[in-house]
Amino acid sequence: MGQAAAAKSDPEPPGELMRFLIDECLHTSLVAVAHEASYVCDHVNFIGLSGYKDWQLMDRIRAREYTFVTNNRVDFAALYDREEIHPGLIIIVPNVVPRLQRDLFRAALAHIGERELVNTLLEVDLTDAGITCREFLYPGR
Repeated sequence: MGQAAAAKSDPEPPGELMRFLIDECLHTSLVAVAHEASYVCDHVNFIGLSGYKDWQLMDRIRAREYTFVTNNRVDFAALYDREEIHPGLIIIVPNVVPRLQRDLFRAALAHIGERELVNTLLEVDLTDAGITCREFLYPGR
């Protein structure tokens, strides 16, 4: 069984856990990173949403209470700015190769710990000093 087949959608785990949806602009291997950390995670490509417009993804994000992971800051920051309450948005800032995307996502998961990101935007960036995570209340009303 290939990695893509093994990384498809998880059954619902017991208890309350944050669940992630990975955008199609990020590599599918991020699903396995979340699963290794015991999170529920789907990738847009695995659940039949590839090619959907950003605003169309928001319906699924709301319905499943996903914390969305993308590197499309401009479009999704604007969409999330309209939300009264949301389970969180993670922006992987640099457009990097899959190995670095996984490192950045692992750093985000370590930063989050067991907290939830309700109404929070988490930016994960790669700088000369290493990986940095910055949190903002979002929207900041």
